[in-house]
Amino acid sequence: MRLALDVLGGDNGAGPNVAGAVLAVNTNPDLTAVLVGDQGQIESLLAAATVPRERIEIVHAPVAVDMKEKPVEALRKKPDASIFRCWQLLAEGAVDGLVSAGNTGAVVAGAAKSRKFLKCVQKPGIATIMPTARGRCIIVDVGANVFPKPRHLLEYGVMGSVFARKILGIEQPKIGLMNVGEEEGKGHELVQKTFELFRSGPLRDQFVGNIEGRDIHRGTVDVIVTDGFTGNVVLKLCEGVFEFVMNLVNQDVIGALDAEKEKGGAALKGLLGKYHYSAFGGAPLLGVDGVCIICHGSSKERAIANALGVAAREVREKVNDAIVAEIGALPADE
Repeated sequence: MRLALDVLGGDNGAGPNVAGAVLAVNTNPDLTAVLVGDQGQIESLLAAATVPRERIEIVHAPVAVDMKEKPVEALRKKPDASIFRCWQLLAEGAVDGLVSAGNTGAVVAGAAKSRKFLKCVQKPGIATIMPTARGRCIIVDVGANVFPKPRHLLEYGVMGSVFARKILGIEQPKIGLMNVGEEEGKGHELVQKTFELFRSGPLRDQFVGNIEGRDIHRGTVDVIVTDGFTGNVVLKLCEGVFEFVMNLVNQDVIGALDAEKEKGGAALKGLLGKYHYSAFGGAPLLGVDGVCIICHGSSKERAIANALGVAAREVREKVNDAIVAEIGALPADE
């Protein structure tokens, strides 16, 4: 399979992106990485790398979208920027998917411009993987669609359920709708109408009803459905709390130890390795015709390699085929 990597995306420059691609290619024997960025810079970074060069390709696209640029303006002024060139390659069928740690809005804008949506999917959604007391759960959407319709959220439930089965290995994922209370009838019109769609449709046996924010890390459900505005706030809040708690543990617990300080530090490092965002690599943009993984802007080598690995697994597991089949089985949108 062939996956495009936006080498110019992210906060850390091309170095970690190229290093992550090298690691991914060496780990996945069926993967060819198409590195999209400044050719001279990429070749310089690859010069000392030990990697099968026949599975590394370079597409010259020396223009980058800044992390603070407005996506629509970037799309108009920089149509040949590295992230948009990745989407062009996907639209042309030259690659099976793409990975970017760049401007999230630009990644989504590239998807919208290419119109490479799956059949029956009305709006793509960004999913993110969260650790729970019982393993992992997936939240859809965390930023692509801040003004969704009930039908969009129903489709997010389908796509999240497929991803949970195929990639997280959860045989019968439980689905919950993010709300301000568990009781039926809670929330605004959007969630109330979405509740009825879930309860009366093919996913009714998997749908457990409304859930609250505190249920995420308890592992109450496997798939959490919400609008992009709420989902993004939840994501950033969880990231901030995790960082805050880990810093407190490091300062107030590990720092207070004496004889067991080294063991405590090793345990904390292991905890960070297990639950840090880099462990999964990035957030899949579900609903596009192909595979797209959006990485954290601060992603380094490990995160990029893991994101490429997850993208490769999505291709192997034919996640999109299952999404098309299951959304196609939904009742027609009224």
